[in-house]
Amino acid sequence: MNRTALYAGSFDPVTNGHLDVVRQACRLVSRLVIAIGVHPGKAPLFSADERAELLRETCAPLAQAEGTALEIATFDDLAVSAARRFGATLFIRGLRDGTDLDYEMQLAGMNGAMAPEVQTVFLPASIHVRPITATLVRQIAAMGGDVAPFVPAPVAARLAARFTRTP
Repeated sequence: MNRTALYAGSFDPVTNGHLDVVRQACRLVSRLVIAIGVHPGKAPLFSADERAELLRETCAPLAQAEGTALEIATFDDLAVSAARRFGATLFIRGLRDGTDLDYEMQLAGMNGAMAPEVQTVFLPASIHVRPITATLVRQIAAMGGDVAPFVPAPVAARLAARFTRTP
C-alpha cells in the first residue's frame, strides 16, 4: 500500500531523537515527508536550508534501508495545509513522556478537526533518546559541552563550528 506521512517540526538541530522517529516512521510508510516549519517570528540557530541539508544527510540512509521514499520540504503555514499539499494521510509525532502526550493529544485533536482525512500516529521514543531535546542540545553546545551522544556526527560538527570559542 502506498502511504505518505508528514513529520513536521523545527529540527533545529536534528537530534538522535528525531532520527529515532524517522527510523520508526519509515517502517510504516512508503513515502515520508519531513517538513521543516519556518516561522518569521522565530530566529533558529540553523537556516532552513542548513536544516534540510542535515536532514537529507542523516535521514536518507534510514529511509533507504527501509525502502521508503524521503522528501525534505519547508512550510510556513498550518501543518494540515502542508499535509494536504504533499498528499499525506498520516501525521507522524514522536512522544518522549507524558508531557509530550498531553500537548500532542491537543494538537492531534485540533489537526483532526481541521483535516479529518489525516490521521495522527504517535511513535514512542526509544529509551536511549527520551531525554534528548533540541533546546537542551543547543544550550549544551552553546556552553561548550559535548553534544556527540545526542546528535548525529554531521550535526555535532556543525554545532562545534557554530559555537567555536576563541580565546
